[in-house]
Amino acid sequence: MALLTIDVGGTSIKYASFDKGQLANKGTKATPKTLDAFYQVFSEIKEEVSQHTDLTGIAISCPGAVSKADGVIYGASALPYIHNFPIKTAFEELLGLPVSVENDANCAALAEVSYGAGKDYQDLLFFVIGTGIGGAVVLDKKIRHGAHLMGGEFGFMLMGDNTLSVDASPVRMAQNYNTAHNTTYNGQEIFALAEGGDQAAQDRVATLFDSLARAIFNLQYALDPEIILLGGGISQADFLIPKLQAALQVVYDKVGIATMMPKIAVCEFQNDANLIGAAADFLAENS
Repeated sequence: MALLTIDVGGTSIKYASFDKGQLANKGTKATPKTLDAFYQVFSEIKEEVSQHTDLTGIAISCPGAVSKADGVIYGASALPYIHNFPIKTAFEELLGLPVSVENDANCAALAEVSYGAGKDYQDLLFFVIGTGIGGAVVLDKKIRHGAHLMGGEFGFMLMGDNTLSVDASPVRMAQNYNTAHNTTYNGQEIFALAEGGDQAAQDRVATLFDSLARAIFNLQYALDPEIILLGGGISQADFLIPKLQAALQVVYDKVGIATMMPKIAVCEFQNDANLIGAAADFLAENS
């Protein structure tokens, strides 16, 4: 007996069975353009995985502001057809099994809290550093969605004239550099340019780490988590923690009266985080 766990993305839908903390029967399908085709893909996925194991429920990770109260995905995403109607009920009627639905960043956080780098902590914050900055707030090992389902939307914080999503995203960093210099570098290449002495690249990298450090420092003193976990593609870079700790030290020294340095660490799970976290969310809802 196992769960079917599904991670809905803008371009692909990943899926697997989940049993006793392990994923199996993995697969990927292209994300459809319409709701009818979307439902068809889900039916095909269930049929495929059911051939390998008996399923007891379906756990879904998706973009958007998920309301646990009414099973509606509010907000906006690259998939406008999934929003603003009782999609959880629709899934259960379509698939004939209990369903849980949770935001993708929250699922990634739940994976770490349940099985990964956050499993030994009760209160933590989770950053997703990618095209923008997303995240999650976990208190007493539970996701805190907030009164308006905006808990963990750290990217909206203003850092001077720009939001954190603009100043601390490696993707936006590269876009800004390319616009100024008529180049086509990606984020990883901008970091390499900075290491090689390119002053303009160094300035962009410094802005990224300064902004991220300020946000982490502010949130540490606002919510006082035990640890702050960092995910996204950049979390795999060896330089992330040393550079961020150096930037945090600068902020700490500026404050002067600060007595506590934020504890930071990278996440253990990468591509499978949303699948694992969606399963953890289902199990928590149905325990």
